[in-house]
Amino acid sequence: MKKWASLSIASMLLLSACGGTTQTSAPAGAKKDGGAAEQKQPAQAAGGEKKKLSFWYIETGPRKDLIEATVQKFMKDNPDVEVEAVQIPNDAYKTKLSVAMGGGNPPDVFHSWGGGWLKEFVNANQVADLTGKVNTDSYIPAAIGASTFNNKVYGAPLAMSVVPMFYNKEIFAKLGLQPPKTYDEFLTIVDKLKKENIIPIAMANKTKWPAAFFLMYFAEKVGGPQIFSEAFERKGRGFDDASYVKAGEMIQDLVKRGAFNPGFNGLTYDTGQSRQLLYTGKAAMEMQTASYVNNVRNEAPDFEKKLGMFPFPEVSGGKGNISNVVGGVSPVFSVAAKSKYPDKAIELVKALTSKELAQQFSDKTSAISAVKGVEYKDPFAIQLNDMLSKAGYLTTFYDQTLPPDLAELHKDTTQALFGESMTPTEAAKQMEAKAKELLKK
Repeated sequence: MKKWASLSIASMLLLSACGGTTQTSAPAGAKKDGGAAEQKQPAQAAGGEKKKLSFWYIETGPRKDLIEATVQKFMKDNPDVEVEAVQIPNDAYKTKLSVAMGGGNPPDVFHSWGGGWLKEFVNANQVADLTGKVNTDSYIPAAIGASTFNNKVYGAPLAMSVVPMFYNKEIFAKLGLQPPKTYDEFLTIVDKLKKENIIPIAMANKTKWPAAFFLMYFAEKVGGPQIFSEAFERKGRGFDDASYVKAGEMIQDLVKRGAFNPGFNGLTYDTGQSRQLLYTGKAAMEMQTASYVNNVRNEAPDFEKKLGMFPFPEVSGGKGNISNVVGGVSPVFSVAAKSKYPDKAIELVKALTSKELAQQFSDKTSAISAVKGVEYKDPFAIQLNDMLSKAGYLTTFYDQTLPPDLAELHKDTTQALFGESMTPTEAAKQMEAKAKELLKK
């Protein structure tokens, strides 16, 4: 896992939250009159009762539609199997799955992001070993690496993500602004927008992870791409390094400048409270994962023509490069060790990470594929994949890489930095003290 904390991208590309139960619906365009597009499955397969699988996932909008269509096709191809697909909001998902795992009643197939969060379940013998049961050569090496521990595979990936700054091109054009290449240019834009009574950066940070992107980028741009891996692997600088203190200072400088919408630490991202600020022209920018495009197409398709993106700018005197990005792998699909029908569950994972679905994810939701052989045609997907392709390093999401207790402290301290209830030095010291307790050299 540790080698996945901060990666060189060149080699990787050479080979290529508590929600209610929701039954899967028919794919978009399915007929409602009992026609061929909506054939009900027989109550029983030839051999008796159907094998029932439960599947939990977090995708919304067009991604949800594609997932549901894939599940429907899987059941048609496997008439002896019935899949209950449950969509759970992202912010409630982790808690719900942890409770299910701890209670001994997990879903057969479940979403993860790989990394330290999945590894905790693996260490507790709660995840099935998929080694030799999925074709690892079908996936980009770094993507499958996110769910590979001790040379054993515990999940298969469908997509990857990077975190750009999204912006309203119409506002930028009206004010004569250009995407910045340096952080000084970025601050000039922030100040200009503020003077025009436009919120520079929209944010909804009640669940703590959205604002954490700023800490990750600031630390990397100031301290260089190895800053996180050194602290994580306990080989060099720690989480109390001057780069992390400086990152906290830069966060609080943005807050003092009025760069964000009022009350951001109390708003919920899942419900679209920050995105609405962009859609209505009240805010000009928002830093988010590549799934932002999927949200726009689902919530405000007319806004898509105004949507642009740029990489987080480099900091003068810093060791990071503008090409280096924060990102990760999502979704990764795994099988619970307690699944009553592991073979069928594995077949479902294969269907959910097929080249066919990966191509549809790219075409319709602008996703960067974790599956080899996908041809990029969607303009946003091309730009996002280009951003990843040109990256010298990918720093993975801290909260998906760190052990859960340290990941939670990372989010807590970052939220406190944005709320100005903790100093940068205090936040860094707390992180380092916890890292010494939980991480081994």
